[in-house]
Formats: sequence, C-alpha cells, structure tokens
Amino acid sequence: MKDGIHPAYQRTTVTCACGAVYHVGSTKTNLRIEICGQCHPLYTGKQRIVDTGGRVERFKKRYGMK
Repeated sequence: MKDGIHPAYQRTTVTCACGAVYHVGSTKTNLRIEICGQCHPLYTGKQRIVDTGGRVERFKKRYGMK
C-alpha cells in the first residue's frame, strides 16, 4: 500500500439520540446517530409509531378522496 494516502484511524465516540454512548475505531470523530442497538425496535421488542399515516392515506386526505 502507498504511504500517506489513507485517512488516520482513531478512537472515536458514537452518541445515539437515546443517550447511549459507544467508543469505537473510525476515521471520523464524534459521530451522532439516530438509532442504535439499545433503542432499535428489532432488539427491544417495542414498536414505535413514527408516521401515523402512509403515503396513500395522506394523498387521499389531501385531495378529498374517500
């Protein structure tokens, strides 16, 4: 491999929106993520409803279709 062309690999902190903090190796510093293993519905078993209506329902509501 060529010298001097690769980014520096360093220890960084990953912070989730739920408050979880992880320390991993990365080429970037201080990453912020929206969802992690502690708050993801697949791992927790709890379903959060993010969007109350789908795209079709919003279209029908907007244009008065029933």
